[in-house]
Amino acid sequence: DASADASADASADASGGKAKDKEPIYTKEFLNEKYITGPNSTRTFEQDIFLPFLSECNMLDWDGDSDDNNNNKNDDNDGLQLVACFAVAGPVKNNTAAMTNLGGEDKDKDKGGASENTEILINGNDIEQSTIGRLKYITKCKLVNDFVGQGYGLLDLDLNKEVIELVPGSIDAVMKAEAKDDDDHHHPLGPKACVGAGTGLGECFLTTSSLHPDDGYECYPTEGGHVDFVPRDALQVKLLNYLKQKFDQPNRISVERVVSGIGLANIYEFLAKEFPKLVNKDIHSEFENAGALQGKVVGVNANGDSPDELCKKAMDIMMSAYGAETGNCALKYIPTGGLYVSGGLTPKNIQFIKGEDSPFMKAYKDKGRMSGLLDSVPLFAVMVEDLGLRGARVCALREYNSMKNTFSV
Repeated sequence: DASADASADASADASGGKAKDKEPIYTKEFLNEKYITGPNSTRTFEQDIFLPFLSECNMLDWDGDSDDNNNNKNDDNDGLQLVACFAVAGPVKNNTAAMTNLGGEDKDKDKGGASENTEILINGNDIEQSTIGRLKYITKCKLVNDFVGQGYGLLDLDLNKEVIELVPGSIDAVMKAEAKDDDDHHHPLGPKACVGAGTGLGECFLTTSSLHPDDGYECYPTEGGHVDFVPRDALQVKLLNYLKQKFDQPNRISVERVVSGIGLANIYEFLAKEFPKLVNKDIHSEFENAGALQGKVVGVNANGDSPDELCKKAMDIMMSAYGAETGNCALKYIPTGGLYVSGGLTPKNIQFIKGEDSPFMKAYKDKGRMSGLLDSVPLFAVMVEDLGLRGARVCALREYNSMKNTFSV
């Protein structure tokens, strides 16, 4: 779909000689709309997602313990211990995260709306100390920004199977840069960057690591999705003014308001008012009743053999803005180790991204005097949607390896 589901991915590395295995032993998707913000939710990830996940994960040796008794923290290092990493949608500070798109005081609220503080927090330090159910087995809990998870997930990609080259020769360029020479030494590795639109717009970058030199790269978060949206033509100027009024922002609008599943819905809403004669009544009715999945309605109807004209126009605008922002990242980081376009919107709408004449690529390369610089940047569309889960595993494994010399896990 065009609007990525808000979901929580959990990754845990456990002892038993299989900590280095890449294949997950159990996965499940939890929709935040149902489990966290739903009417029967406690609005805590520990109670509504993490505990149910561990309760269903019965392929681990839980020392014969049920998930609801003997609530003593497993701190004697003799039994099963878990190293957990959660990649969460929001900035992380002191191993705690406030979920950006799940409550909190919304300073961009529509005109007339009252601000309400309904902040939802995840505290990794509290989880480490928890004695509730199977949470007591978690010895180490690390929180990372969800897009940091995506960035570390890049290190697990198979470039021959899981990406599409958007610039010819990109795979060969990266493979050559990362290959060892005849003396078994790596060439200097250039930075990597990742831009991905789904429910929101995330951006991160990676450089060769001084903290973990054997691991190659370290990922750093950004809030690049909240830089200013810059219109590229007269219609987009009207869109900008419409969004400034909608979100009561007199001076600027975040690019995420345009480049995301929610952004796609915003664009369609604007176009429906700007071009009422192009509105398909059935599609518009479905859109109005779709709630958080409005972007999905637009995306589905923009694709296919007979796309809806208004939905396709909305997708063209979003992809143009997406390509422009990706090009901005290329100029900022000059990521000769690869620039990766990820997120749920990429594989579902790849025909709007790949190809020299796509709205994405035309905007990406339209950088005036600096357009030629982009030829040195390998560019990929990531065609898998589990980068966050893979990155959480990479981070959990790094934590596991750093703890091995301290005590057995």
